[in-house]
Amino acid sequence: MADRPGFLKVLDERILAFADFGGNRQHLTVGNLSENPKAFLFLMDYANRRRVKVWGTARMVEGDPALLAKPSDPAYTGRVERAILFTVSAWDVNCPQHLHRRIGERQVAPVIEQLQARIAELENEVER
Repeated sequence: MADRPGFLKVLDERILAFADFGGNRQHLTVGNLSENPKAFLFLMDYANRRRVKVWGTARMVEGDPALLAKPSDPAYTGRVERAILFTVSAWDVNCPQHLHRRIGERQVAPVIEQLQARIAELENEVER
């Protein structure tokens, strides 16, 4: 889910939220937050070689249907078990020097489809 654009929601000028889904068998975030609310986010845009670091505190919210709906994505079928609310205390844009450009599958897939269609077209032409 974290690779989908828009997974991180802005709730107000200082609070970000994202959904936590069941089934990933990774309870590290929840366990860590129970001991220490300090957290940071690395927000990566590999295609444009940009990285933003965000520092703050995080807390878990469960059992609040209205709040759990805010970070959910209707296009994703997973059930939101909890929301992680992140209160921003500072942020910084990093130098892109050591970020390698990567392009996501969603951006590449339409180009591949076009190329495959063109290859099929040319193969049919050669066959004729």
